[in-house]
Amino acid sequence: MPTLKDIRVRIKGVKSTQQVTKAMKMVAAAKLRKAQERAIMARPYAAKLKDMLGSLSVKVDTSLNPLLSVRSEVNKVLVILVTADRGLCGAFNTNVIKLAHKIIHEDYAALHSKGGVSMICAGSRGFDFFRKREYKIVKGYSAVFQNLDFGTAKEIAEIASGMYLRGEVDRVVVAYNEFKSVLAPNLKSEVILPIAPETSGKESRSDYIYEPSPSAIIDVLVPKHLNTQIWRMLLESNAAEQAARMSAMDSATENAKELMRTLNISYNRARQAAITTELSEIVSGADALSN
Repeated sequence: MPTLKDIRVRIKGVKSTQQVTKAMKMVAAAKLRKAQERAIMARPYAAKLKDMLGSLSVKVDTSLNPLLSVRSEVNKVLVILVTADRGLCGAFNTNVIKLAHKIIHEDYAALHSKGGVSMICAGSRGFDFFRKREYKIVKGYSAVFQNLDFGTAKEIAEIASGMYLRGEVDRVVVAYNEFKSVLAPNLKSEVILPIAPETSGKESRSDYIYEPSPSAIIDVLVPKHLNTQIWRMLLESNAAEQAARMSAMDSATENAKELMRTLNISYNRARQAAITTELSEIVSGADALSN
């Protein structure tokens, strides 16, 4: 049975932990606001680029641009995984790593058994997990979210598109957390190469005059679209990470509060038992002296 000193030491430790988790929650909340604004601001531009490609793709031969051409056979796949650089954000990293694991071992199990699946890992957690298990990692980015920059997204897009153009991969899939709400992120996997723009009926029927030509415009828009989509995914993941960390630290703070309440009850009971024992000893001693 723990002594009064043991319980006091534990209460002090839990209180210190509660102060840390409360501070981390406040820091995550401050970072979330900025990250959320950046993610939301990137969505309209990325969506409009996709719509423009959809409108143009019905007017040109998509086979002229290799990044728009769907290959008849998929023999090699590149999986781009976006995780956080740090932990203490609940199941954020675990869930997206599980999603990437499922993509590799279920969706492309046959290709993986032949060594046909390679990876790009953005974020230390995913990079460390798959590197230790000796997966084929083309490029790993650590501490990418400490100073998130568009250049990182551009570099990832260039590596992926270069591998696709050289025939080293036939499909590129991204696994990431999309920012949905503060309560829960939205796990997503998207095929970004080959590019298959979504076209709406309104866009496809629109009659525009293109200069210099639809094909020339597509050649400019395709790399811009790819850079923007990966940048949007990094921003979405960053916002979802801060939301997950804020939620996790809030839960940890509440758990510490409940644990302190339980420890205080145990401390009071132990103290009362000690006082009762001392009183009993005093009464017993007094009786012995009187007799």
